[in-house]
Amino acid sequence: QVQLVESGGGLVQAGGSLRLSCAASGSFFTISASGWYRQAPGKQRELVALISSGGTTNYADSVKGRFTISKDNAKNTVFLQMNSLKPEDTAVYYCNPLVVTASSQRYYWGQGTQVTVSS
Repeated sequence: QVQLVESGGGLVQAGGSLRLSCAASGSFFTISASGWYRQAPGKQRELVALISSGGTTNYADSVKGRFTISKDNAKNTVFLQMNSLKPEDTAVYYCNPLVVTASSQRYYWGQGTQVTVSS
């Protein structure tokens, strides 16, 4: 069984910063790759950032240069550093790590954390 706990969301003014965390616990070997997604009201969930098992990162054009995805393998935690936040970044953010167990690997979803950026 794998549990994911997201934290770090909140209310921030435009131009501010937040750091999201996604910590995994339970019976598994490691977190391989991971992604962060977001879903704004009335919109579909969209990909924000990806990090591969080797640390290669990719970002949506809308956040490139402002957001940074990273992971700490020793702590089984994935991060999303968000700088220069804009009102259009307001959404619920979800982590989506690839968790490797003894017999398989699969993606899990975090519970989501609300990010609200005021103008």
